[in-house]
This record gives sequence, C-alpha cells and structure tokens, in this order.
Amino acid sequence: MALDHRNPVLRVVPGPSDINANGHIFGGWILSQMDIAAGIVASRRAGGSVATIAIERMEFIAPIHLRDVISVFAEVERVGRTSMAIRIEVIATRDRGATDIKVTEGLFTFVALDEQHRPRAVDIQ
Repeated sequence: MALDHRNPVLRVVPGPSDINANGHIFGGWILSQMDIAAGIVASRRAGGSVATIAIERMEFIAPIHLRDVISVFAEVERVGRTSMAIRIEVIATRDRGATDIKVTEGLFTFVALDEQHRPRAVDIQ
C-alpha cells in the first residue's frame, strides 16, 4: 500500500553528527524520526497521549546521505481497542531535488494512554 506523498508529517535534514563510519546516516537516527512522525499521527488519532509499544516491521531499502532532505509520511493503518498500527514511509530527496528515493518503511504500533499512563480505549471514528 502506497502512502499519500503530498503531505509529509515530518521533513528534516540530517547533520554531520548523524553520519556513521560508512558515510551514511545512522539507522537509529532515522528510526527516531520515524517514531516521532508516527507518534504525531497516533496522538492525533487517539486524541491524547500515546506510547510506542512495538515495531512490527522495519526495512532499510537504501542508505540516507548527508545532504538528503528526508520526508516522513505516516498514516493510521488499523485501529484496535487501545492500539493503532501506523504505516510509515521515508523518502530521501537528493541531487538538489532531482531524485526521490524510498529509503525505509515500517509499521509501528502505539497504545493510547490515560492520565495515569495506562492503556485506554481509542475512540472509533
């Protein structure tokens, strides 16, 4: 399933401190960006606080380079009683905007939290 690539949830440029020994961006850095974007979408859907409880799947497809502009796209794939699965795709724009490359994708699960940080029901829409 392809996500709508018109409106990224997050757009960011990695910096020199995000580079690993191979000259590519650390996998943990992009994982963090994906979690931030998915958390925004999950929080909006839940109407409140959420927590990441699982990364069901994540695949690194291509390396991210230092000068890439990273766009993170996320949408709710499914909603359970207290949890939501958020599908994420990351596109790297390089060559001064001439090339777009899908670099990673994943499926993250979040649980909605109440004021005591316990799971609560997600409203069905």
